[in-house]
Amino acid sequence: MIGNRPKIVVLGAGYAGMMTTKRLTQQFAPEEADITLVNKHNYHYQTTWLHEVAAGTIDVNRSRIMISDVINTRRVNFVHDTVVKINKEAKTVQLENGEISYDYLVIGLGFEKATFGIPGMEEHAFSIQSVDTSRMIRDHIEYQFARYRNQKNPDPSMLTIVVGGAGFTGIEFLGELAERIPLLCKKYDIPRQDVKIIDVEAMPTILPGFDEELLSYAKESLEYRGIEFKLGTMIKEVKADSVVVGEDEEEIKAGTIVWTGGVQANRIVGESGFELTKGKVNVDATLLAPGHDEVFILGDCAWVMNNETGKPYPPTAQIAIQEADVCAHNIKTMIYGGTLQEFKFDDKGTVASLGGSDAMGTVFDGNKLYGMQAKVMKNVIDDRYLFLLGGPMLVLKKGKFRPF
Repeated sequence: MIGNRPKIVVLGAGYAGMMTTKRLTQQFAPEEADITLVNKHNYHYQTTWLHEVAAGTIDVNRSRIMISDVINTRRVNFVHDTVVKINKEAKTVQLENGEISYDYLVIGLGFEKATFGIPGMEEHAFSIQSVDTSRMIRDHIEYQFARYRNQKNPDPSMLTIVVGGAGFTGIEFLGELAERIPLLCKKYDIPRQDVKIIDVEAMPTILPGFDEELLSYAKESLEYRGIEFKLGTMIKEVKADSVVVGEDEEEIKAGTIVWTGGVQANRIVGESGFELTKGKVNVDATLLAPGHDEVFILGDCAWVMNNETGKPYPPTAQIAIQEADVCAHNIKTMIYGGTLQEFKFDDKGTVASLGGSDAMGTVFDGNKLYGMQAKVMKNVIDDRYLFLLGGPMLVLKKGKFRPF
C-alpha cells in the first residue's frame, strides 16, 4: 500500500460487500484510501436467484456476474482468495494464500446452512447456499428422473422431493419446482402424478410475517400445481433416502431432500472471536461490531435491531444493500470526522415469486399485489439492484426484462 492512506478491506462479494465496495469508490478519490475486496470466487452471484438455478429454471451463468465487470479493479484491489481467519487484535486477515492488514474492515461473508442439530441434516440434505450447491440440486433432480426412466422396476420414491422449510427461499424454490417438474416429466416421458413434492415446515404457517390473504394465495397457488404441505411438523431426522417427521415419526422416502429452513453467519465470524447470538453478530445501530470501532458486519452475518419492534430485521438482500450505504458513509465519517449514521430500514416492500408468471407480495406502504402484476414488480426489484451495481448495460445483459 502507498503512503499512509487508510486501508479499507471488504470481505465477501455478496450484496452487502459488492454495494459497499461500489459506494466506497464513490465516497473516496483514488488518492484518499486503499480499498481491497476479498472473495473466494472471481464472480458475484445473485443469492435471491439461486432457487431458480437449483430448480433448473434459469441457466447458472445468468445468476453470476464477473466482479471485474462491475468493480473498477484499477480503483479496487481485488484479491481472489479464501478467508481463513480474522485477527482482530493485529488487524489482519489470514487468507489461504497470504495475509492482509486493515485499518477498517467490512465483513460480508454471507451465510451457511443452520441445521439446528437435526441428525443427518448436514450429511444428507442439499442446501441452496451457492452457485455450486444449487447446480448440484438441479443436476441431482434430473439424474433421479433419468434413473427412474431407465430402471425396469424403479423405486417410486426416486421422484419424491422433500423440501424442509417454508420461509422465503423454500416457497420460491417450490414455485420454481412447480414450473420445472412438468417439463422434466415431458422430457423423460414420466406421468406428472408419479412425482411428489412435499414441503415440511415446523411453523403452523408458511412465510411467517406475511399477510394472511397473501399466504392463502401463495399456498393455494402452489397446492394447485401439485405441492403438498406438512405444516406444524418438525423434521426429526434426515437419512440418506428419507426424512423422519412429526411426533409420530413418520418416515417419508425421498430421492431428493433440500433444506431451506435456516441460515447462520459464515463460521469464520465465530471462529475469529466475534460473539454470536443465534448464529449471527448483534451489531450496533451504526453497523459496528461490539467492542470494535473499526469493524463493520453486514448482511447475513449480522443482526440489526429494529427499535420499533425490538426484534432484529430479517437479513434480506434489500436490507444488505441499504446497509452498504450506511457502512460506506460511516467509514468516510470515521476518517474525516462527523456524526456516524444509524441504520434505518426503508422498507420498499417484499414480493415472493411463486414460479412462472405468478408471485405475491406488498409494495409501497403495504399495497398487495398478486399474480402477473406482482411478478412484474419482482422483476423490477431484481433489475433495480442490477442497475445500482452495474448500470443499464448490466440490466440489458442479466436483467429479467432483457430483450434477448
